[in-house]
Amino acid sequence: MLLKSSKNIVATTFNDLSEYFKSTDFSKAILLGIALTVPIIFGVKLDMLTIGITITVGAMLASPSDVSGSIRHKITGILFATSLAMMVSLIGGYLHFSLWLLFPILGILMFSISYLAIYGFRASLISFSGLLALVLSFSNVSGGMEPYERMLLIGIGGLWYAGLSILRHFIFPKAPTEYYLSKTLKLTSDYLRTRGELVAETTDRTELLKKMLNTQTELTATHETLRDILISSRTGSGKSEYEGKRMLIFVQLVDMLELAMANPVNYSKTDELFAEQTAQLKDFQGLLFAMSSRLIAISANLSTPKRLRNSTKIEEFQERIKREITEYTSKNDKGFDENLLMLRNLFKYQKEQIKKIEKIEWLLKNPAQREISLLKKEDSRRFLTKQNYDFEVLVENFTMRSPIFKHSLRLGVMTMIGYGVGMLFSVQNPYWILLTLIVIMRPTFGLTKTRSKERTIGTLIGGALAVGIVLITQNTTVYGILAIVSLVIAFSMVQRNYKAAATFITLSVVFIYALLRPDIFNVIQYRVTDTLIGAGLATLGNLLLWPAWEIQGMQKTLLGTIHANRIYLEEIIGFYNKKGNIPSQYKVARKKAFLEMSDLSAAFQRMTQEPKSKQKNLDKFYEFAMLNHTFLSSLASLSTYILNNPTTPASENFNKVSSKIIQNLLDAENVLKQGISSEAEQNDADSEDIFEATFGKNIAIYDEIQIKTKEEGFHLKIEEAHLVREQLKWLLAMSKKIKKISRETNF
Repeated sequence: MLLKSSKNIVATTFNDLSEYFKSTDFSKAILLGIALTVPIIFGVKLDMLTIGITITVGAMLASPSDVSGSIRHKITGILFATSLAMMVSLIGGYLHFSLWLLFPILGILMFSISYLAIYGFRASLISFSGLLALVLSFSNVSGGMEPYERMLLIGIGGLWYAGLSILRHFIFPKAPTEYYLSKTLKLTSDYLRTRGELVAETTDRTELLKKMLNTQTELTATHETLRDILISSRTGSGKSEYEGKRMLIFVQLVDMLELAMANPVNYSKTDELFAEQTAQLKDFQGLLFAMSSRLIAISANLSTPKRLRNSTKIEEFQERIKREITEYTSKNDKGFDENLLMLRNLFKYQKEQIKKIEKIEWLLKNPAQREISLLKKEDSRRFLTKQNYDFEVLVENFTMRSPIFKHSLRLGVMTMIGYGVGMLFSVQNPYWILLTLIVIMRPTFGLTKTRSKERTIGTLIGGALAVGIVLITQNTTVYGILAIVSLVIAFSMVQRNYKAAATFITLSVVFIYALLRPDIFNVIQYRVTDTLIGAGLATLGNLLLWPAWEIQGMQKTLLGTIHANRIYLEEIIGFYNKKGNIPSQYKVARKKAFLEMSDLSAAFQRMTQEPKSKQKNLDKFYEFAMLNHTFLSSLASLSTYILNNPTTPASENFNKVSSKIIQNLLDAENVLKQGISSEAEQNDADSEDIFEATFGKNIAIYDEIQIKTKEEGFHLKIEEAHLVREQLKWLLAMSKKIKKISRETNF
C-alpha cells in the first residue's frame, strides 16, 4: 500500500513538472531570460554595460503585456507598454525637484498611470509597465545617462522583446493553442470527476460544490483565452485545417461543460432514485470517472493522437447501464414511473457526452479538410469579449463608486507615504518600497492581503536561502548563473505560485547585486526590510484608505448574473418554439451566462478573504451563488435536451410558465436596480400556484400508458414531457427564491 502511494506521488510530481515545462508561463520566462541576458552580455563584451542594462530594463518593462491571447493582441500590448514606459521614463528622469514638489507629482503620476487599468486586464498590465518604469526612474541603473537617451534605449529594449515574441510565435505557432486546449481537457475532466463524486455523496455536498464552482470558474476563464487565440488567429489569417480542427474540438468541450452542468440538477430526486438502485449509482459514477480518465488521456496525447490507445471502459459502463435500465423496465409493472423516466433521461445526457468525446477523438485522428465546417467570420467575432476603449469610460469611472478609481487614488497616496518613509529612515533603496507597493496592491483587500503575506514569506525564504548560498561560496560565476536561473523560475511562477515567485525574485535580486557590490549581507537585509515596509503599507492602505469591499460591488455582480441567465432562458424558449438551426445568439447567451456565473463565484471567494466585520450577509451571498449555479444547471439541462432530441412543439402551458419565470427574474433585476416595486409586491400577493394550475400536480397519464404501449415515439414524448415539466417546476421555484432573497438582502 505504501509502495503504491509512493508511486502515485512520484507520478503526480512528474506530471506536474511535465505540465510546468510545457506551459506558456515557462516558455515566456525562457524568452524573458534571453531578452534580459543577451543585452547585458553584449554590454560587458563591448564595455557598454550601462547601455546593455538599460536595454534590458526596456525588455523587462515590455514583458508584462505578453500574456496569452492572439499574437496581434500580444504585440499591440507590448508596443503600447513600451511607449508608455518610454514616456514615463522621460518624465521620471526630470523629477529632481525639492521634496515638497516631488511628492504631489509622484502621487499624481501614480494615480494617472494606474487609472488606465479601467480598460481591462491587458490595459492593467500596460499600466503596470508604466508604474514600474516610474519606480525604476528613481534607481540608478542607467548611471549618468541623459533622460532622453535612457528613453530611446528603453524603446530599443521593448522592440527587442517584441521581436523575440514574434520569433517565438513563428517557431512555435501551435504551442499556446495546444497548451490551453490541453488545459481545457484536464479541467473538463476534473469537472466530470467532481460531478461523479457529487452523485455518490448524500450527506454534505458543500465542499464538493465549492470545488465544482472553482473548477467552473477556471474553466470559463480558460475558454475565454482559447476563444481569443482561435478566433482572432482565424479572422486575421484565414482558415486552416489545423485551426479548424482545434476550433471544433473547442466547440465540443464548451458543449461538454453545458452537458456536465445539466444533470443531475435536483440532487434530492437522484438521492431517492439511487437509494433503491445502488448498482445504477455505481455504474453512473463509474461512467463519469471513465469519461474523465479518457479526457486526461486525450490531453496527454493531443499533439500525438496516434499514440492514444483504445479503451473499452466507457463502452463497458454504457452497456452495463443500458442492460440495467432494460431489466428495470421489464420488472416494472407500472409502465412509466418517474424513476424510470429519470434514469432514461440521465442516461441520455451521458450518451451525448460520450458522443462529444468520440467526436474529439475523430477530429484529432482522421478528418479531411472538406469534412470540417467552420464558423463564419462575422459569427465567430460575436464570441469574443470586446473591450470598450472610448474616452467616456475614463470619465464615467472618475467617481468614488469605481473600484479602479479608488485603487488608483489609494496607490497614489501610499506611494507618497512609502517614499517618505524611505527618505525619513534613510533606507538604502527607497524605490524598493515603491516596487513592493505597486506589485502587491490590488483593488480589493482580500487579494492585497494574500499577496502581502505571500510576498513577505517568499522574501524571507529567499533571503534565508541567499544567506546560505553566500556562506557556502563567494564565486561570482555561480552568482551569475543563479541570478539568471532564479529570474527565469520567478517569472514562470508569478501566475502559478506567487510565494515561490517572490522567493526566486529575491534570490535573483540578491545575486545581481552581489555581482555589483561586495556588501551582499547588507543587500539581503535591506531587501527584507523594504519588503516588510512595503507589504505593511499596502495592507494598511487597502484597509484604511477608501477600502473597496466586495459587498459594494456584489449588487452589480448579482444583477449581471440574473440578467445573463434570463437572456439564456429567453434564447432556449425561442429555439424550442421555432426549432431549426441553433442560432449563434443562443451560444453567445450561454457564454455570457457562464462568464457571469464565474464572476459571481470569484466575487464570493474574494469576500471570504475579507475581515469578518465586512462579510455582511455572507450566508445569503453563498445561497445566491449556489442558487444561480443550480438555476444555470437547470437551464443547461433543459436546453441540451431540446437541442439534442426530437421534440414536440412548445406547448401553451410551457410558454405560460416560462413567461412567469422570466417575470420573476425581471422582478429580481428591478429589486437589485432600484428597490422593491409595488407591482412586484402585488404579484407576490397573488396566491395562485401557476405551475400546478397549468400542469397539475402530476404528469398526465394517457390511455396509451394504461395499455403499456411500446411505441418508441410515445416513449420519447413521455420522457420529454417529464423532463420539461420537472425543469420548469425547478426553475420556477428557484426564480421565486431568487426574487425573494433579492428583496431580503441589504447591500
